[in-house]
Amino acid sequence: MSTEVRKNTTLERFEIYVDGAIAGYAECQDTATERAFVHTEIYPRHKGQGYGRVLLESALNSTRTEGFGVLPMCPMVRHFIETRTEYIAMVPQWARERLGLPQ
Repeated sequence: MSTEVRKNTTLERFEIYVDGAIAGYAECQDTATERAFVHTEIYPRHKGQGYGRVLLESALNSTRTEGFGVLPMCPMVRHFIETRTEYIAMVPQWARERLGLPQ
């Protein structure tokens, strides 16, 4: 199976495609300095196959490359960041404190 993550600027989200069909997405909203991830969904037939991890790794790496900080408002994104410490530094200190994330 081939996977591809694309940024859909019109719908303000990152989308994951499996064999050419959309399998899920991570909605985000940009401010001047941060990107808030507000909702992530993997469609039922694709759940439990690691596509959420692929989607969020790509979305967060792209966000880092674009120079944005991350506001993990979505529980899935928050959990992903909590369990992968390499992404914690992308969350501004004030947001880490407010969300109870590791410092």
